[in-house]
Amino acid sequence: MHTASGAAPVRNEKYPALTGVRFLGASVIFFDHFPLWPGAHLVLNVMAFFYALSGFLIVRIYHEQARFSRAWLTQYVVNRFARIYPVYFLVLSIAVCFAHHLDAWTLVTNYTLTHALFAHTRLIIQPSWSLTVEECFYFLAPLFMVLAKLRGFWAAAGLAAAMLLAALAVATLDTDFLHSPLFVLSTTFFGHFAEFFAGVYLALAVIRLEKTRPPAALGSRCTLLGLMAVVVLVAAMMTVYRRPDAGPYAIILINNFLIPAPIGLLYWGLIRERSVLSALLSGGFVGLLGRSSYCFYLLHKLIIDRLSGLPVLATAARPLVVVSTFVGTWIIAIVLYRVYEEPVNRWIRGRFADRTDAGSQPFAVGVTGQVRE
Repeated sequence: MHTASGAAPVRNEKYPALTGVRFLGASVIFFDHFPLWPGAHLVLNVMAFFYALSGFLIVRIYHEQARFSRAWLTQYVVNRFARIYPVYFLVLSIAVCFAHHLDAWTLVTNYTLTHALFAHTRLIIQPSWSLTVEECFYFLAPLFMVLAKLRGFWAAAGLAAAMLLAALAVATLDTDFLHSPLFVLSTTFFGHFAEFFAGVYLALAVIRLEKTRPPAALGSRCTLLGLMAVVVLVAAMMTVYRRPDAGPYAIILINNFLIPAPIGLLYWGLIRERSVLSALLSGGFVGLLGRSSYCFYLLHKLIIDRLSGLPVLATAARPLVVVSTFVGTWIIAIVLYRVYEEPVNRWIRGRFADRTDAGSQPFAVGVTGQVRE
């Protein structure tokens, strides 16, 4: 199968370079949570890369078949559940065994993935707040896709913007649900909708492109322009972070509303152009790491927290401990992906396939960013 990078496809994936992006993003998050040196945190909104990628993949795969029918919606929900929930349930249950003083509300909201909609709710797996953001998008995506088919992209984006305004109105009430405007903008799908819709716009553009001509193109102009624009905005974020009087809304403006556009341009380049970066991200081993990145993402903070009190981290040996933990976590993630995530995902899909019109789905998509025919 022809790929945008010209390299051999990873496990028959349609956009292998985007799977490699998952590996890079998960690695950056790890070193932000467990830096090589104390206080050496990275100033980069990695979640914007994940959200834009999710918006692209969901719409690229499901848009043309999206409809409000019981059979299609059932298969869509089964596919999303099979990819997201089994691994989350397993890792969450392991974390619960090691946690203390868990009340019923904490357990219910964590197991239902609604925990990040409420302020002051304990996150048993700290990074899992982003799964609530993702799940809200998955829930609303059929509506957005059908509306985009009927009225175009901007109608769907306008609906998402209206949802943000409604959420900000709810945030003025004195409740833990959508607690405050800052909470809505930083922790919910509504505040992050522009990142998802950068991917939605890209998906619709790719669908149009692939109907008329092959997506591959010579050069690397879009890839380089996207990277340069991302670097400029990261530099702007670093400047804001160094100003104590700047406040959080300047960061939200850059993270949530400015950086999605260059990320979409970068992804366009990775899909279309035969660049060095695209070839590197399309490699077989990088693809395996990308497919395992969801397991890695859920596991890494739990492992880091178990090691955070080690005295050796205050010595010159800290970088060795951090790198060893990084490698060990990836090994565990790969094993978990191979022996649990993928087999269970396939079993659940197969179990429900005969009850739905699964044959109408030309692709399968995973949260780890792979697209397979």
